[in-house]
Amino acid sequence: MSTHLQDTSTPTWFVTGANRGLGAAIARAALQAGFNVVAAARHPDSLAALANEHGERLHAVALDVTSPEQARQAVDEALARFGRIDVLVNNAGYGQLGPFEEIDGAAIRAQFDTNVFGLMEVTRAVLPTMRAQRAGHIFNMSSVGGLAGFAGASVYCASKFAVQGFSASLAPEVAPFGIRVTSVSPGFFRTDFLDNRSVRYGEHAVSDYADASSALRAQYDGYSHQQAGDPDKLAALLLAVAADPRPTVHAVVGADAMEIIGQELARVQGDIAAWAERSAATAHA
Repeated sequence: MSTHLQDTSTPTWFVTGANRGLGAAIARAALQAGFNVVAAARHPDSLAALANEHGERLHAVALDVTSPEQARQAVDEALARFGRIDVLVNNAGYGQLGPFEEIDGAAIRAQFDTNVFGLMEVTRAVLPTMRAQRAGHIFNMSSVGGLAGFAGASVYCASKFAVQGFSASLAPEVAPFGIRVTSVSPGFFRTDFLDNRSVRYGEHAVSDYADASSALRAQYDGYSHQQAGDPDKLAALLLAVAADPRPTVHAVVGADAMEIIGQELARVQGDIAAWAERSAATAHA
């Protein structure tokens, strides 16, 4: 087991999916801010360059978030190395895209196993030490697709809506112990999220969806690595939210996300208003 570093006054960030994309940007930003970082990835050898650059303040751990046993082991390693976990960033995840009917049940369950149940298992493993510290901050990476739906992304959006609901409900449960929870809803950021190393599409072609499926893939292929959002700037925002004492349950990140979610909230308000009188009349007389 790793040796314990004596200085527990330095905050420790635990970041899942830290080997690329937003996770890598967040891990780098935390290290550059002088924090300790536990960088978790399925293949921790992919973090060698980051480890060489930052030495003892970076500890790489193997973690498949769908394994509760690996989640507990990774947290145990983090505590053995640094003595505490101050910030958890549940970032590991991927996108399952395509029309709902083209995606089979196994692929849907795999999406939820990673994006939802894996996130919950890592949170479950970290919460006891945060409760004992009476302090901590959990960032759950959702998406603009966790507050607004998109055609061709029903399964992915469903998983991210689940992250939103979990985060909003967990926040008041753990607030009495000094633990804050923030659901992060980024728009489109320039990562490999949309390339074939990450994104997945339904494998059961349905002729009625052929044109829509083809157009969806062409749109996202053309957008891949051209997204407007800068991962380093998102990481800097998360550090600012973590340092701010005000509770922030919803962090909507990016001008595109703010616009899309603003439009969705207006639609919800419109639907409420359209049926307000009939809705209010459903109580017992």
